[in-house]
Amino acid sequence: MELKLVRIERPEDTNLILGQAHFIKTVEDLHEALVTAVPGAKFGIAFCEASGPALVRWSGTDPELTDVARKNALALSCGHAFLILMRGMYPINVLNAVKLVPEVCRIFCATANPVELIVAETDQGRGILGVVDGVRTKGVEGEKDQEGRRAFLRKIGYKL
Repeated sequence: MELKLVRIERPEDTNLILGQAHFIKTVEDLHEALVTAVPGAKFGIAFCEASGPALVRWSGTDPELTDVARKNALALSCGHAFLILMRGMYPINVLNAVKLVPEVCRIFCATANPVELIVAETDQGRGILGVVDGVRTKGVEGEKDQEGRRAFLRKIGYKL
């Protein structure tokens, strides 16, 4: 077995959801879940098929994000992993809809942070062992940090 580090490369103004599912129709079902949850959603999806032709299956409403998702999925090449890249919306807007897709097994992360994946490669294939989401914790928030957090949530419309 060999361990590898795979970095998700994507445009700065995007969020992502990385997960694992179990069936070839995952791409179509995720697409339907996203457009139903957020009308006019801008996204790209790629899914690493784990058997048969073992292709990267893909769909999306934004050509750039779809292309970037395909490239990342091919670099990842972990069976049944899926990647959703989105613009103009947050994972919180669609995460429950994604989780409710029957073939979705797990969500590794949903973030706007830089993401690195720890991948194990064997003779059979590759699998995601873990996710590094963002940077190392720098301390504990104080009162000013709490005020800043509360102001930010109101600024982006998630609190009154």
